[in-house]
Amino acid sequence: MNTAIDTLLEILDLEKLEENLFRGRSPQVGWQRVFGGQVIGQALVAASRTVVEERQVHSLHGYFLRPGDPSVPIIYDVDRIRDGGSFTTRRVVAIQHGQAIFSMSASFQLREEGLEHQIDMPDVPKPDQLPSEADLKEKFLSVAPENVRKYWERERPIELRPIDLTHYFSKEKLPPPAVCLGAGNRRIACR
Repeated sequence: MNTAIDTLLEILDLEKLEENLFRGRSPQVGWQRVFGGQVIGQALVAASRTVVEERQVHSLHGYFLRPGDPSVPIIYDVDRIRDGGSFTTRRVVAIQHGQAIFSMSASFQLREEGLEHQIDMPDVPKPDQLPSEADLKEKFLSVAPENVRKYWERERPIELRPIDLTHYFSKEKLPPPAVCLGAGNRRIACR
């Protein structure tokens, strides 16, 4: 019996049909549409398989054009835009029923030393200090609607441990969390 992580890895292991052409499948779990994260992941795998191993993706931009049909394989057509000295660029179009359902541009780069910056990690509890999915299921699943219950009863390859459950239960419009951008010790912008 496959574990959830085995199933995820199988879904991301695309079949090569021809040079620059790949086929992906969707899990048959009763969804009406293909999960967008799956399409992004499969498109990135397709692009990565046309790039030398030393280059890692550093940027991607995707556009969902049409809903995906989980009962039909998805064809990923990779266009090798450029192979440069440090950077490689790919465009991927995901196709079903003869039409594009998703388009992505991705840039890959050789690992090089340079400027590094990131947003400071917020002060939040460590994952092992938060309730597990099993704890949350035990507490809330019996009162959840049937469709939510079915969704959360499936085995998952990755466990999520939310810091705050408010957005799961509130019917009110909630403000976004505060985000501050900075470089080093300098705060550039907060909203």
